[in-house]
Amino acid sequence: MLEIKHLTKRYGRNEAVLQGLDLHVEGNSVVAIVGASGAGKSTLLRCINRLVEPSSGSIKLNGHELVNLKGGDLRRARRKIGMVFQGFNLLDRLTVMENVLAGRLGYLSLYQAVMRRYPPADIERAFTLMERVGIAHYANKRADELSGGERQRVGVVRALMQEPDVLLADEPTASLDPRTSEQIMVLLQSLASELSLPVLINIHNVTQAKAYTERIVGLRHGKMIFDGVPADFNQDALDAIYGGIESPDESSGDGDAEQGALP
Repeated sequence: MLEIKHLTKRYGRNEAVLQGLDLHVEGNSVVAIVGASGAGKSTLLRCINRLVEPSSGSIKLNGHELVNLKGGDLRRARRKIGMVFQGFNLLDRLTVMENVLAGRLGYLSLYQAVMRRYPPADIERAFTLMERVGIAHYANKRADELSGGERQRVGVVRALMQEPDVLLADEPTASLDPRTSEQIMVLLQSLASELSLPVLINIHNVTQAKAYTERIVGLRHGKMIFDGVPADFNQDALDAIYGGIESPDESSGDGDAEQGALP
């Protein structure tokens, strides 16, 4: 279970990016975080994995407090927080297998990490997961030779290699074409069910949020103003989140948001 209470993030003397946010996620829930640019979506995810330091509040993962962890305790906690990035964050000169196995670095000694001495069980798990998402035949191919969708699958498998207790996805489809975007959303939805893994997806595409997640959380100016099932995410909720303007829709697949009203 991920339990967030009174989470606030403020940069200097500016208005808080997150303002006393409360959020509970458990089981195999797939939760979409939606909102206009600057609403605090990415900041929320980055506070959870401590890429951004919260100003105040509590973040607990399976009962363990994450806020204020330092050093080795923080590194160990991060092993259980998988992250999928919009820009893939792969090492292009390395093979798919090497990128995937990087998800195990937090579990290795310094010597094993430097020498890339991965236990046989890690290699076997890597092949199993790559086969599950359809990239096993690319194991020895360089990452920079893959398409965007293939690269994102590598990113998903790398995150799963951590054996995470929660998976965070920050705009995982923003750089992909429409068909590949839907494939990635279906994959995340399926993996959440198969692995009993809660997944939080920061996403601009409201249509995809309604189609592929079980719960939508809407942010505006760092405050949660909607939390419910997709069926209840109506035009009133949309107007409240986006201030009466049309919501972003990335169905063009060019990485830039188009404007499109809620269908």
